[in-house]
Amino acid sequence: MSQQPNPAVTEYMLNRRSILIKNMTAPGPDAQQLETILTIAARVPDHRKLEPWRFIVLQGDARKDFGEKLAAVKAQKEDMMGIQVEIEKDCFLRAPLVIAVVASPQEHKTPKVEQILSAGAVCQNINIAAGSLGFASQWVTGWSCLDKEAQQAIGLAAHEFIAGYLYIGSSEDEPLDRQRPDLEEVVTHWNVE
Repeated sequence: MSQQPNPAVTEYMLNRRSILIKNMTAPGPDAQQLETILTIAARVPDHRKLEPWRFIVLQGDARKDFGEKLAAVKAQKEDMMGIQVEIEKDCFLRAPLVIAVVASPQEHKTPKVEQILSAGAVCQNINIAAGSLGFASQWVTGWSCLDKEAQQAIGLAAHEFIAGYLYIGSSEDEPLDRQRPDLEEVVTHWNVE
């Protein structure tokens, strides 16, 4: 059975944009909205149902604690001034909710690249879900995503890494669209000769 057209979803996807973290404020999603976001996040392609990803939800004081752990790691690696350390500590306070998507690829006959792509799909589903509920969101990465000491400080297993941090909040700003790819430059139609 084929799916019925859903023009509202098509219109939403044609106009979806990220909102910059610096433009986010409270409120963030409530508990029920967060559950909806995470439920939608988990509805991604997942070859052989491995669930090669998980979530770390940062709200309230947990955002500060998480930032402090990562700032301590970075301060040991780099010569940082006091203000730089403080900025690093506070980086997760810029939105009322941050979801860290942990990629957790397993040794399995399903190639790791497929498992990692599934984690990327989770990140985008969070963006889509947050926007569909009326929230601003932005998917970002950073130095801590692939840093082994940072991963250890936040309790990741040796085979895990952060696929992205999804910042979610409210915003009054209307996002500006950015230049999108010229489809003629990125699409090839394979023709049989």
